[in-house]
Amino acid sequence: MSEPELHPEYRPMSQYLAPRYWPTWMGLGLMWAVARLPFAIQIKVGQLLGVITYFLALERKHICEVNLRLCFPELNEKALNQLVRKTFISNAIGLIEIAIAWHREPEEFRDRVTVSGLENLETAVAKRKGVLLLCAHFTTLEFGGFLFNLNGRMDVTYRPNNNLLFDAAMYNGRIRHHPAVLDRKDIRGAMRGLKQGHILWYAPDQDYGAKHSVFVPFFGNQAATITATSRFAAFNDSEVVFYSHYRNADNSGYHLDFSPALKNYPTGDKERDAIIINKIIEEAIRKKPDQYLWLHKRFKTQEAGKSARPY
Repeated sequence: MSEPELHPEYRPMSQYLAPRYWPTWMGLGLMWAVARLPFAIQIKVGQLLGVITYFLALERKHICEVNLRLCFPELNEKALNQLVRKTFISNAIGLIEIAIAWHREPEEFRDRVTVSGLENLETAVAKRKGVLLLCAHFTTLEFGGFLFNLNGRMDVTYRPNNNLLFDAAMYNGRIRHHPAVLDRKDIRGAMRGLKQGHILWYAPDQDYGAKHSVFVPFFGNQAATITATSRFAAFNDSEVVFYSHYRNADNSGYHLDFSPALKNYPTGDKERDAIIINKIIEEAIRKKPDQYLWLHKRFKTQEAGKSARPY
C-alpha cells in the first residue's frame, strides 16, 4: 500500500514498520482494497460485517442495548432487538465508508447525493464570521465530512488514536480533503480558523468526562455535555448551522441537510446552551435512529459518580 505523496502535511508512515504494527498494516491494506470495490459490493460487505459483529461483539452489544433502553423506553424487546441489529449493520457500513473516504474522491459519489438547505450554509458563510458546523456522531460521520467537499471546504477536529500508525493513516486520509485537521484539544487552532472565516466541523455529542461539561438531559437522561460549543460560537460571533448526513434507507446514496443558523445562540447560560444543542441532536437522531453511534458509552460519566453508571 503506497503512502500519499503530494500533500505537504502528510505524516510519514514508513517509520512504523516494527512487528507490533504489522496487524495495523494488514487492517489498513484491507481498507485500501475494500475502498476499490464497486459500491454495491461495499455495502454488502458492510452488511455482512454488521451481522457478524452483532453476534460476536457482546460488550458493544450490551452498551448499545443499554443506550437504546434509556433513550427509547417505549420499545418492546422485539423492536429493541431489531434496532440493535440495524445499528450494528449501520455501524459496519460506516466502517466501509471510512475506507472509501480515506482513499477515494468525493466527486465519484456526486450522483448518489442529494442536498437540502445549502442556502442556509451559504448565507452563514457570507457573514464572514466563520461558521460552526455542528454535527453528531452518526455512522455516516466520516462520509458526511467527505461528501461535504461537494459543497465547500471546512476545518475538522478529531481525537488522536493511541496507535501511532493508525493515527497517521487517519490524519492522512482526512488532510486529503480538508484544509485543516485539528486535534480536538487544539482550541487556539479552531478559533483561529473561525477568526479567518473558515467553516469548523464540530461534533459535541460524546461523553468527554465531567471537566468542561454540564449535566443536562439527552433523551430524558442526564448526560455530561461539553460546553465548548457555545464558547466557539461566541468567540467570533460565528453562525451555528447543524449538518445532518443520512444514508438512504435502501443504501443507494446519501442525503445531506443544512439547518438554518441558530437564532439567539449562545444565550450566555451554558446549561441552557447545552440543552439547546442536545435537543437539536435528538431531533436528528429520531429521523434515523439506527444510524447513530449507540455503541459509545454516552452516559458513562454520571454526576453521582461511577456507581451510577448504567453499563
